[in-house]
Amino acid sequence: MNNISTDTVAVRRKVALYIDDTQVEADAGSTILEVANLSGIHIPTLCYHEKIRPHGACRLCLVEIEKKGRTRIVASCAYPAEEAIRVYTESPRVEEIRKHLVELYLALFPYNPEIKRLAKKYSLTKTRFKKENNYCILCGLCVRYCAEVKGYNATGFVNRGINKKVTFIPDSAYFKQCTGCMECVEICPTGVFPSNFGIERIVQTSES
Repeated sequence: MNNISTDTVAVRRKVALYIDDTQVEADAGSTILEVANLSGIHIPTLCYHEKIRPHGACRLCLVEIEKKGRTRIVASCAYPAEEAIRVYTESPRVEEIRKHLVELYLALFPYNPEIKRLAKKYSLTKTRFKKENNYCILCGLCVRYCAEVKGYNATGFVNRGINKKVTFIPDSAYFKQCTGCMECVEICPTGVFPSNFGIERIVQTSES
């Protein structure tokens, strides 16, 4: 008798959708941003990272979707690819919102490559917003990466409203490992995180 394996291979359901009038196929459960990236379609983003759950904080990845005759603006990093929907990455509504965001970000961190590229696209050389020295846009990328990927929970948010900010948490069991990690510095889209010396100084202060 032949040995026939009864093991089955799970096959992910496929969905077909349109991105900027180009039909693409994707695994059900994928996000619009993931599908766009795999299809070579650029959607700008600052706070997306493939290793962590999407948050949509920077809002640059907004797109307009058309579903059953109705349109809405969604964050492409968090919205799932669905059968037969149409996605517009540069519709007039999207471009208006994105241009406004870029102008705001020019006041916060004008040297980010993506912001510089978009500012050039929209012919933005000045900003109406007050320039800030903080640079942090509270996207939470560093906080989520530290918690979800590294498992350290050595960074977090404190305060609320206009006083909300990201800080290191000296009480974390993994806080001392910050000096040997530094990955939050590498992924920060604005470059606001302190240098290695700055983190070491925080660790030393917490020990004294």
